[in-house]
Amino acid sequence: MPRIPLRPVRFAGRLILMTAAAAGLAGLFLVLIVLTGGAGSGLAAWLATLGCGTLAALWRGRRRPWPGRLRPLLPVVLAAALTASVCVPTAPVRRRYPPALPFVATQHWNLATGSRVAVYHYPPAPGTARRSTPLVYLHGGPVRGISVLDHRFLQLLARQGHDVYAYEHAGGGRSGLLPMGQYTVSRSVRDLTAFVDHLGKERVDVLGFSAGAVVLAQALAVPRAAGHVRRAIIAEPGPMDGPTTRISGHRGRPSARGLAPAMTGPRSTRVPRYAVALGLMRLGLLEPDTGLVGQAETVNAFRAADLGGDTASAYCARDAHRIPTEDTPQNFSFNPAASLHIQQKLKDSPSIAPRLRRSRTPAMLMIAECSSQVRQWATAILANAPAVQRTQYMPGVGHRMWNGLDGNNERAAAVITAFLQNGPPPLRNYPTRADIPTFLHDRR
Repeated sequence: MPRIPLRPVRFAGRLILMTAAAAGLAGLFLVLIVLTGGAGSGLAAWLATLGCGTLAALWRGRRRPWPGRLRPLLPVVLAAALTASVCVPTAPVRRRYPPALPFVATQHWNLATGSRVAVYHYPPAPGTARRSTPLVYLHGGPVRGISVLDHRFLQLLARQGHDVYAYEHAGGGRSGLLPMGQYTVSRSVRDLTAFVDHLGKERVDVLGFSAGAVVLAQALAVPRAAGHVRRAIIAEPGPMDGPTTRISGHRGRPSARGLAPAMTGPRSTRVPRYAVALGLMRLGLLEPDTGLVGQAETVNAFRAADLGGDTASAYCARDAHRIPTEDTPQNFSFNPAASLHIQQKLKDSPSIAPRLRRSRTPAMLMIAECSSQVRQWATAILANAPAVQRTQYMPGVGHRMWNGLDGNNERAAAVITAFLQNGPPPLRNYPTRADIPTFLHDRR
């Protein structure tokens, strides 16, 4: 019977043990990151892991002759090298704002709330019938920049006579950052009120999209804020309050998520530091104001490709292979930590339904056929806001209703203009409150 060589077997066994020890120390490092809140950019957890590993290695090799006593230190060195990358920033730690856009001037307004926001103004095109009331746009995010695709749509509205103002929510785009604890939907509502005050107009029309629609819905439940709004357009809203976030249900027609080609380009989530930080934040194991990475650093690091399938989920399945480029790398900006903080605070917020029922501000709801939003998020607003005068179910589009494809921008603009002018709707009023049970049952 042939003899099995012992040296390769022993070497393989030692290699497996060393790998397991290094993995165990890396796991300990992650646990300590959570327990210390990422203090000192993760250095506290790294030093503690290195100390524990070194002591354990020295104790294990205490009876071995030299240089065998150093062998147990090899997995400690390996683990230290691997985990050190989590503690070293690869993006600037001070906020670097996107450069100015070539087609619109960026203004910066200091609001009475203390927020410093980037503002964009698209006046009515010369020769068009000017609308008497300004239109303010609240973008989605919740804390990101206004995309180039959005800017093109706002330009279209201006060409149709609307006096359009848009601002990036505090912490997003070219707007100034806030302390993490100040990112809440209620703060966004106060910023909207302060923005209208700064604009010097008694009342404005407001178009809120996605997370911006949530801000608008909450504003309609606050008398002082609602008093500034002549007409409200709630487009593709997210959950409007804590109870709504806990609603589960179906979404719209199939989206392009899982069908569209994967986004290309650099990703911060492939860098150990940001993969660990953002991953632990999403799991709820690290607070958004963690000491591991600063807010400015995560904004600087985050790239469009980090959104993964979220972009594809905003388009219909039929558009999977022709999804337009929503933004430029230079203009893209997303604040993941602040966005998570807002979402967490929204989950804990009380119901706004009783106050929303008392709102008298005329409103319109826009729902996309292939929406990636839970349908009950929109129908909850419809059911609890008697002032919603019409609903427009937008065929052939996903969550991103104005996407530049097939005249979708023009159709969305026509729906918005008709409502703001109190004209007949281009589409039938559907679903109404009476239609909600059938609408949800038919999985529209």
